[in-house]
Amino acid sequence: MNNIKVWPHLSIVFIAFALLGGVAAALWMRHEPKTEAMALPHAARVERVDGEVGLGRNLAAEAAEPEWFELTPNTPVTVGDRLYAREDSRASLAFTGRNFARLEPSSALDVLSLSDRRTQLALREGSAIFNIGALQPGEMFEVATPYGAVDFREPGLYQMGYNDDGSAFVSVLSGLAQVVGLAGSGQVSKGEMLTLLGQTAAQVALSRLSPDYAGGLVDDYYGYQYPDVYDGRYSDYNAYLNDPYHYDPYNRYASYRYVPDNVPGVYDLDRYGDWQNLNGYGHAWNPRVDAGWAPYQQGQWMMDDPYGLTWVSNEPWGYAPYHYGRWVNVDQRWYWVPEGGNTQPAYSPAMVAFVPFAETNQIGWLPLAPGDVYAPAYYDSQWQPHYTGGSPALAERILNMAVPGALTVVPANDFYRLVERDRLARVSPEDLGRTRPVLDPLSHAMLRQASLQNAVARRGFVLPPGLAKRLDSTQVYTSARPSPLPFRDDLPRALRAETVSEKQKGEKLKFKDERRDDVARAPRAARGGGEDLRGSRQLRQAEKAEEKAARREESGARPQQQSDRVEAERGAARAEHRAQAERVSSARQAQRHEERLRAAAEHQQQRAAAQQQGEARRQAAHQSAQQHAAQRAQQQQERVRAKHSQPRQATHGPQGHGRQQQGHAQQAPRQQVQGPPAQAAKPRGQGHGGGGGGGKGKGKP
Repeated sequence: MNNIKVWPHLSIVFIAFALLGGVAAALWMRHEPKTEAMALPHAARVERVDGEVGLGRNLAAEAAEPEWFELTPNTPVTVGDRLYAREDSRASLAFTGRNFARLEPSSALDVLSLSDRRTQLALREGSAIFNIGALQPGEMFEVATPYGAVDFREPGLYQMGYNDDGSAFVSVLSGLAQVVGLAGSGQVSKGEMLTLLGQTAAQVALSRLSPDYAGGLVDDYYGYQYPDVYDGRYSDYNAYLNDPYHYDPYNRYASYRYVPDNVPGVYDLDRYGDWQNLNGYGHAWNPRVDAGWAPYQQGQWMMDDPYGLTWVSNEPWGYAPYHYGRWVNVDQRWYWVPEGGNTQPAYSPAMVAFVPFAETNQIGWLPLAPGDVYAPAYYDSQWQPHYTGGSPALAERILNMAVPGALTVVPANDFYRLVERDRLARVSPEDLGRTRPVLDPLSHAMLRQASLQNAVARRGFVLPPGLAKRLDSTQVYTSARPSPLPFRDDLPRALRAETVSEKQKGEKLKFKDERRDDVARAPRAARGGGEDLRGSRQLRQAEKAEEKAARREESGARPQQQSDRVEAERGAARAEHRAQAERVSSARQAQRHEERLRAAAEHQQQRAAAQQQGEARRQAAHQSAQQHAAQRAQQQQERVRAKHSQPRQATHGPQGHGRQQQGHAQQAPRQQVQGPPAQAAKPRGQGHGGGGGGGKGKGKP
């Protein structure tokens, strides 16, 4: 409300718009996304970024160079995008409200398909952890590799990556995975790890996971994903297997009662707002924000292929309420109204209407309310819109135009910059009355020019030398062709994703069965992924020593002595393995402790900043009160001087005449009660004699 000044004579307009609000609730209850919108890809949410992580776009565009910029939380990630995390960096993604992934250091992940029933990714470098909380019947969640595809058949926790020798591995900490590769198909159960180096049985191995390694990995992941509630119980792998859903957000957060669980970013809502049952709207979410706050005022705009202008919020909860549902203002408070439970939510880049002010070179926008029309669309390579409903939607009215403070306006030159409240522009009622809201910003000349200009506010990201070429040249394989897109039917070819043939799918995967070995396995260090959580050089040396000892045993030379040596080497390998697991566990605990300390420090800084802001507001209020008090005191002094000016003037005349003058001054107020108001404002007009206020030069005290 401090941002946009709305003059009083606009109140009639506000009342007119408010009369339309009674119809909004009924329209909202009947509002459902068009079925054509389901053909468009969904978008995953970037939940967390630690370190330097880049997002590459236009990777499959033939006529454009890939665009790389630094990834920030709440950025939507969709089909055709690629993520890369540098060394010592990580990123967490939410594909739905229950399915997540964590990209590990020095790792690259591509998005091949995102739809209602299909999520297909490609891991070309490094490693990642996938936390699958829910799968509907017939739903696919798949990760492609150069050796084949890994389908997660059941909810569970999975790790995938590459070893130093180039082999790929999949570790099933819980759940069930189906490997569909060039060498055939096979399953990997919980507690098992499959390693693939090629197509022959000698190059494929199935082994048991080390419980120490598995427990450390689960403990590290849950401490990262749920730092506020995780208590460390999963450091014991058996404790995790006995209760793997203890931290499932679906069972812990009330927001899942009111928002479908396929919407990303649901569990953040409990922490930053409250649910309330609004008449006519059902349950709506009210964020805990400062007075004067409005939606779509803390963040920035970016262009996202194929959706166009997309809002990226810098509020920690700012994903689901800005890409799903609508906003309504009740009793000067904003509420987010999600889609009904019987509808299939469709992702939108931003649920807003744009307001161009061409004469003042300014751009405004405001949130759509329940009942406002909205038509999903996608854009082709020339940024021409294609409306999934068959025709563009026209904004005959926008209900939130009647809400003071709902409209955000910035100079056109600042359109792509991070929105700052102190830089917001003001709009006169005349300018507001001459413009018309626009739902498709690229259909308006001024908005199109502002939208297609370079987004100078986003920081660029440079890949390590040679990485882009290596990633682009790496062929990966999927079990099914990615979902076709209306705007890019050649996306699989452009991203070098080929489907495994039906013949290869039907063959049974042959492998070396190492599950009965005395020593359980852990993945060797992934390429560029560091030594933590994936083994170490000492562990690999111990494994090589064990293999060498086994070959000596098979040779039959000096049986007894060789047997003793083999047993000694195996014992040394097991001891080294246990020691390495303990070192890794200690390193994990230290890292987790540091993360908790950092989180506590950040929380303390936020509290201190809030206290400083509160103190600043109190000081401002105190200064304002002092200024008002000073003004009142000055006015009081002026009235006193005016009241006593005539008696002081009377001393210049004769003494008796002065008393007569004083008597008239006392009677004047009673006489002027009957007079007109103009005379009541001039009491000195009743004076007499040379000492009166009417004389020139003698009226001054």
